[in-house]
This record gives sequence, structure tokens and C-alpha cells, in this order.
Amino acid sequence: MKQKYPAKLLFSISMAIFGTIGVFTRLIDLSSSEIALFRAVLAAIVIAIFLVLSKKNIFKGIRVKTLILLFLSGAAMGFNWILLFEAYNYTSITAATLSYYFAPTIVLLSSPFIMKEKLNKTKVICFVISTIGLSMVISGGGSGKGSDDIKGIMLGLGAAVLYATVILINKKIGDTDGIGRTFMQFIAAIIVLTPYVFFTSGFNVLSLNSIGWVSLLVLGILHTGITYSLYFSSLPHLKGSEISLLSYIDPLTAMIVSALILSEPTSMLQIIGGVFILGSTLFSEIKKTNL
Repeated sequence: MKQKYPAKLLFSISMAIFGTIGVFTRLIDLSSSEIALFRAVLAAIVIAIFLVLSKKNIFKGIRVKTLILLFLSGAAMGFNWILLFEAYNYTSITAATLSYYFAPTIVLLSSPFIMKEKLNKTKVICFVISTIGLSMVISGGGSGKGSDDIKGIMLGLGAAVLYATVILINKKIGDTDGIGRTFMQFIAAIIVLTPYVFFTSGFNVLSLNSIGWVSLLVLGILHTGITYSLYFSSLPHLKGSEISLLSYIDPLTAMIVSALILSEPTSMLQIIGGVFILGSTLFSEIKKTNL
């Protein structure tokens, strides 16, 4: 029982930090793909230092099939970041984040086909509620830019699809060390994103000003390397319903930051839509726990 309170605290802290990502990405004058690449590079360095200091052998007993799945999930993670960062450029942080949180619903609907899980009445209800919520977020607008808002929300939804892909692949991987798994996914993201950045936007990181450099370092070291370590360290000690409930901290923080720091508009329709999207995930986990 004692172990759960620090786990809840660590998970809550990680969610609050995740909720501020949008602010820092907007301060980095680079393409979304280059930001994603250097986020992975900095995070991989942080976790590599941790693994060396803790003397963990993450490759012990790992199978080739697992490495392939880790590579695929890492690649999906990298492009997921690109779409999310791009969404921040077109719509409000609130609208992008709420669209991104459609990912659990995608997992819920895909599980019967990919994981051979039964599609029960609860899952169908949650899908319907979440879809209604998403339509409210879209109808409620975002930054007041019209078509750009729709584009940003669609990019957020695309990021949700890729994040759902990461979740589903990780389910196939099974029980492996969380931090070690994350490190290998970051390496995979680096391998895939490096040529992508080279052939698209090119490398412009040296042109960053001091604010851009600080923001990039915070994004890579704090938001990714340190926070992912907190996230995966606390995850095994929490129930699914607890994870769903505490995950609300991320979008709520994003909404507060969006409104108070960036002065971005958030409509009541969007707030209700967000409650529908997030609430359907929590409802699904509570029902699962009670079964």
C-alpha cells in the first residue's frame, strides 16, 4: 500500500509536465520533425546515463521479434510527435491535446481486431461517447483561425492514431523493462527521423536563439527523458482506472496553460467534448476493473 502513494505522485507529476509540452514547442523555431528528432536524441542521452549508472542490461534475453516491434513502435512514436507538434502550430493547445486524447478510443475499437479482444457493449458505448466528444471539440473551434483549426485538430487526431499504434504494438511486446523499452524506442525514432529530417526540412538547430535552445533542452531532458522515466516507473504500481483518472491532469494542465499563459480561447462546447472523450476512457477502465 505504501508504494502506491509515491507512484500516484510520480505519475501525477509526469502528467502535469506533459501538459506543458505545447508551450515549449512553440518557442522552438524549428520544423516539427527536427524538434521531434532532437527530443528523442536528448531523451535517449538522459536514459542512457540512467541505465549506465543503474548498471541495467536491457538487452539480456531480448528476442529478435521484440526488437522489431520496438523499432516499429519507436518509429510510430517519432512521427506521432511530429503530427502533434504540427497540430500546435495550427490550432490551440487545448484543441490539439483533446484531439490527441482520442487515442484510447482508437485502441478500444481496434483491440478486437488486433488483440482478439471481445467487442462488448461497454466498448461500443465508450466509442460513441468519445466520438460525440470529438465532434464537439471540432465544432467548438480552437484558436479562431477557421480552416487552420480544423487542420490542427485533424493533425492531432492523426497523432492519436499513431499513439494508439504505439500502445497496440507495446501490448504485443508484452512484459519488458519499461525504461529499457523506452530507450530502445527513442533509438528507433532517431534512426527513422534522422534521414526524414535530412531530406525534408534539413538541420537548422544551430540557428536557434537562446530561448529556443533552453526550450529544446527542457523538452528533451525534462519532458521526455526524466518524465518518461517517472511515467514508466510508476505505471506498474497503478490500476487501469487510476491511470485513466490521473491522466486527466495532462489535458487539464494543457487547458490551463493554454488559457492563462497563451490566452487562447476555449469554448464551453470544447470543454464538454473533452469531458466526453476523457470520461469514456475512465468509464471503460472502471468497468474493466469491476468485471
